[in-house]
Amino acid sequence: MIKKQIVLLLAVTTLGCVTTAFSQSPISGFMQGKGKGNVALSYSFEKYENVFLVPQEVESVPVFNDVKITSASIYGVYGISDQVDVVMVLPYITATGNASQEVLTNNNFENERKGLQDVSVFVKYSPFYFDFGNSSLRLIGALGLKTPVGDYKVNEGLQSIIAIGNRATTVSTTGMAMYKMNSGIFASAQFAGNFASDEVPNSYTSEVKLGYAASLFYADAFIANQTSTSGVDILGEGFTGFFPSTQVNYTKIGLNLYTPITKEVGISAGASTVIEGRNVGKATGLYGGLVYKF
Repeated sequence: MIKKQIVLLLAVTTLGCVTTAFSQSPISGFMQGKGKGNVALSYSFEKYENVFLVPQEVESVPVFNDVKITSASIYGVYGISDQVDVVMVLPYITATGNASQEVLTNNNFENERKGLQDVSVFVKYSPFYFDFGNSSLRLIGALGLKTPVGDYKVNEGLQSIIAIGNRATTVSTTGMAMYKMNSGIFASAQFAGNFASDEVPNSYTSEVKLGYAASLFYADAFIANQTSTSGVDILGEGFTGFFPSTQVNYTKIGLNLYTPITKEVGISAGASTVIEGRNVGKATGLYGGLVYKF
């Protein structure tokens, strides 16, 4: 059975505007154990040409035609005790459009925005663990804070279609349960409330995973969802050109793989795609990463 300290590297990408979050939740069902942890470096790539607007899907990104998003991220988790973990995520984002030179010149736009995005810090607490002999159930709660660290801009009108974030501070509360069998098969489900500052709408997120975790191999498939509780539609009534105020909903599916190379080092890879949404790019992404376990 997989060691409890093995944690899958997360592909962390951009949040906000037309280029919304296709990152997975940083909260997993595995606890590190006191004094144990992981540091992971990842690189992800996403691209989309179509956008889910209201009332229909649009077959070209407004102004920029298509958008590519790359992210270099650092992810760290450390076990303060057997029941408490601290998680940190920090991405560097590059968003690149494909607008013509004429459009760029006429509107004084640029085809690229890049920089450090937001740092996220979570505290996980696992107060309940039930051992059934051949299987177990773990319940976890988490409190998180995400806040900008880069000087990126979000109030540039249509240029902000490729902004790298929404420049808001968000407090998240998460509850999750993970059922795991000694054979390695597991299932987890989580639900979070996200409470944002400024004009960014609050949202609810959920994620369900089915997977297999063994000493030499890890795999899971997931479905994730975000639903904003308010906000306006891009180019709709009440839209003023300030993209962080839009209502961003999405459903995405994907998979993750992990295998150790040595006792301390492993590699991860994965893919995801957005299958439906609102005010969000119809993106497909890939990631790969290197994980150091201590």
